[in-house]
Amino acid sequence: MNLSPETVIELDGGVVLRAFEGEADLPEFFRVVDASVEHLRPWMPWVAEHSRESTAQFLASRAEQWASGEAYSYAIVLDGAIVGSCGLHRHDDTPDGTLEVGYWLHPAATGKGLATRAARALVAQAFRLPGVTAVEVAHDVANHASGAVPSRLGFTAHLRRPHEPTAPAETGEDQVWRLSR
Repeated sequence: MNLSPETVIELDGGVVLRAFEGEADLPEFFRVVDASVEHLRPWMPWVAEHSRESTAQFLASRAEQWASGEAYSYAIVLDGAIVGSCGLHRHDDTPDGTLEVGYWLHPAATGKGLATRAARALVAQAFRLPGVTAVEVAHDVANHASGAVPSRLGFTAHLRRPHEPTAPAETGEDQVWRLSR
């Protein structure tokens, strides 16, 4: 039996996490990313390459990555509108038995607890998967907003590690938070 996370997760307050729907999501998701570029630029290196084509490629790869278990990407939907993205994934340096949670929001959607609620739901999904014993959140040490999420959810500061800065505000040091099953 191949267990995978739920494709639609309904949270309170009109929030839904749902698997991306490929090309059907392109117009709305592109607009949300486009309107968020300046907000995301300091921390998200992919923003430098933002285009309609890159957004289409991202969305086109989601179903295959989901099916293979490589990554589970969700649209964060508030009252029927996409306001960000979150997901479970692995990087080359992610330990065995561990998945990483990532998230970002349109600036108008910040400060409402959406990233925290999305991350909490993703942790629950991760721990449903066989062999997953821990969940991590990694962010540049200077990205305090990103770090507030795992702190609120009971993650512990696990380690700091150097990284090559790839976005303008990055310091070159990541904070890795960990929550064990």
